[in-house]
Amino acid sequence: MVGVDNFGPVLAALSVMQSNVARNQKNTAHTYLENFQKSRDAWTVTVAMLSSPDSATEAKLFAATTLKGKIIYDLDQLPREQLPSLRESLLSLLSSYANGPKPIRTTLCVCLANLAIQMIEWNNVLELVGSTLGNSAGDCVLDFLTVLPEEVTEGRKINLSEEDLERRTKELLEENSGRVLQLLVSYAQSSATAAQNPHLLDCIASWTREIPASDIVKSPLLDAIINGFSVDASFDAAVECITTLYRETRDVDESIDVIQALYPRVLGLQPLIKRIADEEDAEKFKSATRIFSEAGEAWVVLIARMPAEFRRLVESILECCARDVDREAISATFYFWADFKQMITVEKYAAARTQYTPLFAQLVDVMIKQLEFPSASGTNELDLFDGDRQQEENFREFRHKMGDVLKDCCEVISVTQCLSKTFDLIKSWIGMYASQATQTSVPHWQELEAPLFAIRAMGKMVPRDEDSVMRQLIPLMVQIPDHQKLRFQAIMALGRYTEWTALHPDYLQPQLQFIVSAFNHESSEVREAAALAFRYFGSDCQQLLQHEVQNLHGFYDSVLDKLSPYSQEELSEGASCVVAIQPKENIYSSLKLYCDPIVDRLKQRAAKAQAEPTNKAVQVQVAETIRLLGIFVSNVNPYYESTETNQAVIYSQELLPVLAQVVSAFPTVLPVLECVGRCWRAMVISFRAGILPMLPDLARELALGFEKTRQGCFLWATGAVLREFALDNEHVDTGTSRAVYEFFEQQAFAFLKIMDQLPPQDLPDVIEDFFHLTEDALIYGHDQFVPSAICTPIFTAALSALVLEQEHPLTRTLRFLEDLLSYGTEHPHSSSFEAGSPAAAAKNKSSIKALVSAQGDSLVQRVLTGMMFSFPRDTLQEASSVLLLLFEISPEQTANWIKHTLEMLPQGTIRAGESEKLLVAVHEKVQNGQTQKIRALIRDFTTSYRRRHVAPREGLGSLMPRPQEQTV
Repeated sequence: MVGVDNFGPVLAALSVMQSNVARNQKNTAHTYLENFQKSRDAWTVTVAMLSSPDSATEAKLFAATTLKGKIIYDLDQLPREQLPSLRESLLSLLSSYANGPKPIRTTLCVCLANLAIQMIEWNNVLELVGSTLGNSAGDCVLDFLTVLPEEVTEGRKINLSEEDLERRTKELLEENSGRVLQLLVSYAQSSATAAQNPHLLDCIASWTREIPASDIVKSPLLDAIINGFSVDASFDAAVECITTLYRETRDVDESIDVIQALYPRVLGLQPLIKRIADEEDAEKFKSATRIFSEAGEAWVVLIARMPAEFRRLVESILECCARDVDREAISATFYFWADFKQMITVEKYAAARTQYTPLFAQLVDVMIKQLEFPSASGTNELDLFDGDRQQEENFREFRHKMGDVLKDCCEVISVTQCLSKTFDLIKSWIGMYASQATQTSVPHWQELEAPLFAIRAMGKMVPRDEDSVMRQLIPLMVQIPDHQKLRFQAIMALGRYTEWTALHPDYLQPQLQFIVSAFNHESSEVREAAALAFRYFGSDCQQLLQHEVQNLHGFYDSVLDKLSPYSQEELSEGASCVVAIQPKENIYSSLKLYCDPIVDRLKQRAAKAQAEPTNKAVQVQVAETIRLLGIFVSNVNPYYESTETNQAVIYSQELLPVLAQVVSAFPTVLPVLECVGRCWRAMVISFRAGILPMLPDLARELALGFEKTRQGCFLWATGAVLREFALDNEHVDTGTSRAVYEFFEQQAFAFLKIMDQLPPQDLPDVIEDFFHLTEDALIYGHDQFVPSAICTPIFTAALSALVLEQEHPLTRTLRFLEDLLSYGTEHPHSSSFEAGSPAAAAKNKSSIKALVSAQGDSLVQRVLTGMMFSFPRDTLQEASSVLLLLFEISPEQTANWIKHTLEMLPQGTIRAGESEKLLVAVHEKVQNGQTQKIRALIRDFTTSYRRRHVAPREGLGSLMPRPQEQTV
């Protein structure tokens, strides 16, 4: 590719990648550099680039990163006798870069560390590195010592056996830990500057898992860590170092001596909280908070066990929360509060709970104060973040996490006490500012909105029979000023207490009036909140609203078109719950009352969409309207005896032809088709066996829908039919079950016809839905499906689908294959808890073995090469499961098929002896009956191959990322 003295093409390609040139030029340069990184020439070229004084820093960093990839993945390209020469080159380069640039120096240290791991004959690693680099290269030696444990821990990337890696880990880390401790102590004591060097602290943190924490806290290194907090340059490194020490002391009983030595030093850092808060350095305050919160997380058992001794630590964490003006550090305490709550609400620590109750009471006050929105800096009082929508969204998410802390407080100090605090804040605001509020201005509204949010956040914790604070809160909440933020929060809060309202009917009407009036509010946010709240009132208070079905319809129909699609669904959810509670004889009339107007809207919008075929917005409206009908179908499903006429089914029979006409009118509009398929599926799930009167018509429309549109949503709905009318369903007669299975085969033949006409890449969604359906057929009708004639072409179609690279359809296909192959073993993936007919089981097993014998070689090729080249990472578990089942069914044949597949790989892509090593190991496991252990062998082999030859290496950035690969 390139020679030692000619790395111009590499520099030119890097220049193209960093330039504003045409996409195809970048493609060419990217491909060239990828190939270069995996080539043999890269060994010498990268060293030459790093040695050249003329190379730019960016090019040298690319060279160093490429060299790192070569050592990790391609060391077998070099003869073993050349490794000492490579080591000398690396040490020489490190000497050259001892003073930086730091990224290059660190990358070269990683190179040397990975060489040390694999060069098992190198026995004096620390001595040689230290003597070669010398005392003048202190940072360089510290960098190497820092990365060595990290790289050994990541040793799975390296092509070493488990035994060699374990032995090398012991040699490099365990046997060197004492020596490293002495080196670090000597360095720390060499000068005041050295003791404050952040690289020293990084190195201590890296070796904490290898050097016992007790040795560190007894050594002068603890002073170096604590003193690091007084120096800005080493502050963050000191935080990382001490928090790493905490993690090593989580077993508090085993580490009690270490904690007793460390805890006073941590408490001595408490003055940092105020000092750093006064500096108004948000990032530094966030780091300071970690000092205390992560100590709390590690020692939470002791905090609960010894409240007198550890109360100051909890007070320090609380102080961090209170002083966090920028609200960027407080989230670092959330894990502690959650763990602490879990601990002290255990009966064993009831005494500690009593002692910590005042601190949790203060925490409620702090959290509610931190919930307050900031004040607007401009004239628009609702623009609180200067137009920064991301900052606003982050604040919203942050508030919900604080709400979780308030829930924890409810469990510790009681719901009533927490609610009382919000009630007192609301009363206080009313006393101070309510008289000043006008239609256009509400003074200090943030101080009222925050407790309203807190009430909303704590809703889940408030019992339905709470009878003291809620009776006072509800009347106040429905009278808050008409300010957008306040109205929104009050409505959302009321929606959290609908279960309470269901037991306190006297409070229903004021809340309902408050919410209904909000549907005419000018703010869409308030209207959306009202729709969401109405959903919960309809669901939880349906018994109280049963006789309001007529009145509610007038309201429902009048506001429906004013709402966003999402809010229309929420409103319909609430209304449908009220319809569902009507007497059975009134279900049909109630459905017609609510749904006929929706059907009219559907017809009007469908007509408009047909008249304006390019108007996508109207097509979306058609889909949204169908979704509303589906909500009523899903929720209105009262129980009818088999001898009774199901009125909901009667109404659905009227809907069926309307929806069928929509399918005919919009055969290519996916959103519309998916909503129809979802609605038809909901009919099956809702009415179950009650749908029998309309089942033939529904099956016909599902078949026609799939045939006309080739969309998987109709297969998805077919799956619901198949599951509901399976053979082992006691409420379904055998004739119906057989007819339903024949319906499945009809859909399958239609799918196979499509697969013959189009490549799998054009049908990913259809493939996903079909194999989901086929899994249902296999689970619920295996004795029919497995020996049937259609099983073989479906298996062949699954093989064809394995060329896909999209995760979801590929996962579904592999799971189907896994389920199917299981019927060739003694443990099929059946839905039945009872053993089936022995004759049927034997027939199934024979059918699968014949199928595997005929197509097993092709299946192994597709699965194994997929794992090596194209399958997404999250599908590898399923893929290896398929291979394991093949080994269980036909072990010797499967081993031969794997050998055949490996022989087809490109020349030179497998290391010498690598294929033989895998096959010998597989054969050994087969002979010993340890087929389950083959999974790890195949996983390691395919992962190693993929990293070396397929996955892009580091160094090219993310200019052209691949969707299915992660940089290694």
